[in-house]
Amino acid sequence: MASLCRFKPKKLSTISPRSTSFFYSSESLNNPDPSTRIPTTHNPKTPEKVEDLICRMMSTRVWTTRLQNSIRNLVPSFDHELVYNVLHNAKNSEQALQFFRWVERSGLFRHDRETHFKIIQILGRSEKLNHARCILLDMPNKGVDWDEDLWVLMIDSYGKAGIVQESVKLFQKMEELGVERTIKSYNALFNVITRRGRYMMAKRYFNKMVNEGIEPTTHTYNLLIWGFFLSSKPDTAIRFFEAMKSREISPDVVTYNTMINGYNRAKKIEEAEKYFVEMKARNIEPNVISYTTLIKGYSLVVRVDDALRLFEEMKSFGIKPNAITYSTLLPSLCEGQKMSEARMILKEMEEKYIAPKDNSVFIRLISGQCEAGDLDAAADVLKAMIRLSVPTEAGHYGVLIENFCKAGVCDRAVKLLDKLIEKEIILSSSLPMEQSAYNLIIDYLCNNGQTSKAETLFRQLMKIGIQDPVAFNNLVCGHSREGAPDSAFEILKIMGRRKVLSDGIAHKSLVESYLKKGEPADAKAALDNMLEQGHEPDSLLYRSVMESLMGDGRVQTASRVMKIMLEKGVKEHMDLISTILEALLMRGHVEEALGRIELLLHSGLSPDIDGLLSALCDKGKTAAALKLLDFGLERDCTIDFSSYDKVLDSLVAAGKTLNAYSMLCKMMEKGGVKDHKSCEELIKSLNQEGNTKQADILRRMIIGKDTTLDSKKAKKKTAIAT
Repeated sequence: MASLCRFKPKKLSTISPRSTSFFYSSESLNNPDPSTRIPTTHNPKTPEKVEDLICRMMSTRVWTTRLQNSIRNLVPSFDHELVYNVLHNAKNSEQALQFFRWVERSGLFRHDRETHFKIIQILGRSEKLNHARCILLDMPNKGVDWDEDLWVLMIDSYGKAGIVQESVKLFQKMEELGVERTIKSYNALFNVITRRGRYMMAKRYFNKMVNEGIEPTTHTYNLLIWGFFLSSKPDTAIRFFEAMKSREISPDVVTYNTMINGYNRAKKIEEAEKYFVEMKARNIEPNVISYTTLIKGYSLVVRVDDALRLFEEMKSFGIKPNAITYSTLLPSLCEGQKMSEARMILKEMEEKYIAPKDNSVFIRLISGQCEAGDLDAAADVLKAMIRLSVPTEAGHYGVLIENFCKAGVCDRAVKLLDKLIEKEIILSSSLPMEQSAYNLIIDYLCNNGQTSKAETLFRQLMKIGIQDPVAFNNLVCGHSREGAPDSAFEILKIMGRRKVLSDGIAHKSLVESYLKKGEPADAKAALDNMLEQGHEPDSLLYRSVMESLMGDGRVQTASRVMKIMLEKGVKEHMDLISTILEALLMRGHVEEALGRIELLLHSGLSPDIDGLLSALCDKGKTAAALKLLDFGLERDCTIDFSSYDKVLDSLVAAGKTLNAYSMLCKMMEKGGVKDHKSCEELIKSLNQEGNTKQADILRRMIIGKDTTLDSKKAKKKTAIAT
């Protein structure tokens, strides 16, 4: 029976090119649709084997009656070798199962024990266990006898799928159905249940096996001992080890390796050493697994010198270390800070072209060499990975880049970064670049005129979900310093959409960048964005923006910035404020100017109304001067009487006598005028224009005020404000 289990597919004679082409011609006539035709053979010198052709047809076409007919036309008769080879070469388990059932139901082939074994094996590997079980149980109905190997195959398949209870049920069913159970079946069962921690069940079935007169083998004990160690039952494991020897079943190298590994798991290295010595004493030569296992034990308890000594002993006995040995030893050397030894062993691996099974060892090597201050050795680790065809990942580059930056050799870091960006390693890495690494290199690039490269790096990082505020803000500052404020503003917009917090420094740098480029409107927009994000600009930034806007002739925009500044409680730059107010008034934006003055008064500030009135009169802006003076009078502002006179004179000179009359009345109610000369001129003008009534009222007011005029001269420069 054992020989049947090892059956291998046999080569089937190929169809001659002539017969193949004949078949294709017939198929083409039956299948007018080109998509359903079987492709013709392109190279008649190397015709395709029939089983490969059938498998290709099944993998490229839907399993239909048409496909079945095509296969039937291709092969007049199906023999054992062809069926077995098709099952063996099928692309997946579904195709194999369809073919298996079809040839049987169509009466093309009667399955035997070997084809049953093959399909059960295929279905078991793909975990289609219900199908496999049904096929197994249905075998007697087809006249095919069971054998133990078929049941062992099913027990093992359920075990690998983690369905232990089904494995146990199948084992029990063997007894019910009269299938002979030997040590092979028991070993299969032990292999399943011990690896799932069912150590009590394992002990029960072991006793049952012995009672049935089935003698355990070395392999049986090896399975059980390892299972007990997995279940953290070292005492039970040692009892079975001693029982094994009492039965005169000699432990082999696997047994001792199991004992050593078991005690390693419990970190009882002294016990592991004892069995290693005992193995040698019994003239059982340790193999590479023995040495590697004990090296791992030393590594677990940080006995690095012993691990290194054992490694050298191993080589001295002519036992070649394998990839697992190196993967076990190298992290231990890093842990023990033996980086020179680690470097030599890595070089040895390169020479022998042995790559570790665990690629995480490389990140530890790189980090360890960097911690030891040997950056060249750390860089050599990356080169070794490339030579060993080990995929380099972003995390490996990141450790080197970070340490190069810290050591002040940023040019080397940039060269590594160029490779990282060019190959887009970040996008395909399972080992990501650490935050400390990419922030350091981004900061360096942004401070050294290479912000575009930094942005390229960070955009790749963003694609894998990284949204680091420090990196974002560095990019904004970098673009701003390099005179690319639009790029900086775009980064800020991305931050806003992704709800990443910005800092005030980044916003300030953006505003200043726009100002340097002579783009005050954009600077104002950046300032608004800064305020929207909750950051407070400093006093000088407000002034810079307002001065830039004024220089560009954007008086009203400067006025709005001034309003924001005052509302934020900034009470500086009165000289610039006066300039903005004067410009507003000069341009006819009187109401806006008065509103700003109102805001100043509420903020406890005193605008220079006298200076504004004087400037307006000098420029002939009498309407604006009149409104400003009227505003000042209504709010009892401190206005010098000379300003009143100047406005009055300007109104008279401009022929606005009624306006002058109205203003003069208000002035006299507030304390009179400086002299009567301007009043006499106004009265004369009123009479000439036919406004005799107003002239008469004004003259009586002057006469009535004469007696009090002298007493009020001392209060000329003080407004009546109580």
